[in-house]
Amino acid sequence: MRRIIIEEPYSDSALWSRRLALFAAAVVGMGLLLARAGLDPTAVLAVIGSAIIIACLAMLCAGAATVAIWRTGRKGVGLLITGSLLAALLLAYPAYLAVQAVRLPVLNDVSTDLDDPPAFSLSSKAMAARNWIVPASVPAAMRELQAKAYPDVQPIYLDLDGDEAFKVVLQAAAARHWKIIEATPPGGRLGLGHVDAIAHGMVFGFPDDIAIRVTPLAGETRVDVRSVSRIGRHDFGANARRIEAFADELNAEADADLK
Repeated sequence: MRRIIIEEPYSDSALWSRRLALFAAAVVGMGLLLARAGLDPTAVLAVIGSAIIIACLAMLCAGAATVAIWRTGRKGVGLLITGSLLAALLLAYPAYLAVQAVRLPVLNDVSTDLDDPPAFSLSSKAMAARNWIVPASVPAAMRELQAKAYPDVQPIYLDLDGDEAFKVVLQAAAARHWKIIEATPPGGRLGLGHVDAIAHGMVFGFPDDIAIRVTPLAGETRVDVRSVSRIGRHDFGANARRIEAFADELNAEADADLK
């Protein structure tokens, strides 16, 4: 008489954990492609939000599968591990943003000059590049919060004259892959130089607006930078990091120019 061996079935929760995690990954990929294609950011964030919800469901299914496999001995350990790890990877960046949202002030406009931030150009060319948006001024109380949260965001001083510093500013902006919208060298009645530029976020590529002011002084030049996010009220520290990275690039370019 042949002996029939009945294998334990797979846990349904484990199967759904992997399915949902893979689906969430596909939705995230679609959202990133739509963002890079220039789709409306609100629609892109809705797609990404859906992916986050699906990834959370995958984690819940993985948890249910763990309990079911422990109690019944069903198969599916590999499936739940795959599903939970993939879901955890997808949720890692949103979790990081959540921590930043709690740790940092609700601010999407950061400047090296707290009292007199660089103004954005109001020319038709610059306005059209910013979709006719003029970033609003930031209340003094919020600037005080910026000073506490980002103490390293400070004016940049270069041991160069105004024209040389302006050239280095353009080189540093190009090195950071910023799109220059308008550039006016130092001169005129006030003797100031000005640059309007657009930067794009690393993950979604959303545009952020940059204003740079070049102020020649006796024996040196002061450079002030203002970075403003177009999307959302909270930048999660992105603008401060951008300004600090630009300052490092600017100093490196200035050192190379002096050699």
